[in-house]
Amino acid sequence: MIEVAAAIIHNEEGKLLIARRKPGKAQAGLWEFPGGKLEEGEDARQCLHRELMEELNISIRPYEAFGSHEHDYGSLRIRLTAWKAEYTGGELRMSDHDACSWVDRHELAEYDFAPADLPFVERLIKDKMNS
Repeated sequence: MIEVAAAIIHNEEGKLLIARRKPGKAQAGLWEFPGGKLEEGEDARQCLHRELMEELNISIRPYEAFGSHEHDYGSLRIRLTAWKAEYTGGELRMSDHDACSWVDRHELAEYDFAPADLPFVERLIKDKMNS
């Protein structure tokens, strides 16, 4: 089982950052909440700080666990843990993605997300509808 962390990042306007996996990567063309694999000795928040700087050149402040679930991709099984995070700075520069977008919660349904991210997408949309 591979441990993976994802950041549900919001900006000052309340929009969420999503990123599309670039061609040649696993899940290419699908959207996701950015993050990555935990390295040995790292917790999810440490992983997110490192991954977001490496992959998108931004800094964040993870502040609340959002949830965790397991997903089986057939040849690969992951445990994906998501954290709510605040965007704190940096200019977006992509290395593992070919597009990024700041979107409102209700717009999430318009994007084709990686299967492991879908439970978080559905919860975000539902939470918004109930608030």
